[in-house]
Amino acid sequence: MNFAIIGCGFIAKKHAIAIDSIPNAKLTAVCDKVPEMMEFYENTYGAKSYLSSTDMLKDASIDIVCICTPSGLHAVIAEEVAVAKKHIVLEKPIAMTLEETNRIINATKLHGVKLTIVHPNRFRTVVQETKKILEKNMIGKISHANCLVNWNRGQEYYDQDSWRGTKTHDGGVLMNQAIHNLDLLLWFMGKPREVFSMEATRLRDIEAEDVSTGVIRFESGALANVQASTTVYPRNFEESITIFGEKGTIKIGGTNALYFQNLEIQGLKDSQIEEIMNRVEKDPWGTPGHQRIIEEMILAVEHNSEPLVTAEDGKRALELVLAFYKSAESKKLISL
Repeated sequence: MNFAIIGCGFIAKKHAIAIDSIPNAKLTAVCDKVPEMMEFYENTYGAKSYLSSTDMLKDASIDIVCICTPSGLHAVIAEEVAVAKKHIVLEKPIAMTLEETNRIINATKLHGVKLTIVHPNRFRTVVQETKKILEKNMIGKISHANCLVNWNRGQEYYDQDSWRGTKTHDGGVLMNQAIHNLDLLLWFMGKPREVFSMEATRLRDIEAEDVSTGVIRFESGALANVQASTTVYPRNFEESITIFGEKGTIKIGGTNALYFQNLEIQGLKDSQIEEIMNRVEKDPWGTPGHQRIIEEMILAVEHNSEPLVTAEDGKRALELVLAFYKSAESKKLISL
């Protein structure tokens, strides 16, 4: 299938590398308002460059479009791509508001195109193993969980582009960095019922938050603590999810949440625990997440099925972030 990329910033290269890694996929076109941003894709992949997405979308040979623009532009571009009847791989977050999200979803349904949201952390080996453990109810009734993302993003990171750190086009640490971890928390724990949050802009000169802390109550009754920041000195410190159950404790951790830092399950022998942990340590990244997302989109198009990460998955993660924002602003408990 022929792919195009709209928006040739940092994340676009991950899409290009992923497309190039798949035998039945080819990057044929790129679009950006800055010509120099497209030179890499022209020279490396032979992609045709367009300054206008409208012009690019006239190319009938394009099957799937990866949207890698600032988040505030997702809705208008996704609608345009859907009207052109191209399937869509959309970077997270799905949009900045629920109104924009619904517009995107409605456009894809109206024009009969597939949509997947890039939440690639689901495909890490340790995450896949954790999901299997939870689906088999191996740790029993879940009491609570911790979700931590304490990273470093210096001022120079935000100063790269004027849209970074803005509430309209980017959001803060919850919307930009921790939304991946919130997606995993929802995937593991189910639907949230209530949230309460506080946030602050402590060290970075940005409009949105650089530190946030909050609590979730899920429909199951389980609780979760969420802490996220980009203010840690001098480098990324931790990314972890810990789940406490009546018959087991799981901690996915490290600076990039790639390994089991703790795995204890009632009834499993040490050798069985070791076998699971060895599978993770042998291949922690697994197939790169962007590659899996794109491979699954190709299969969805070929078989007229739903991609593994759906538009509704993207919407649920966004709803949770927005609930945190609403709670912090109103200083109230928010029901979902």
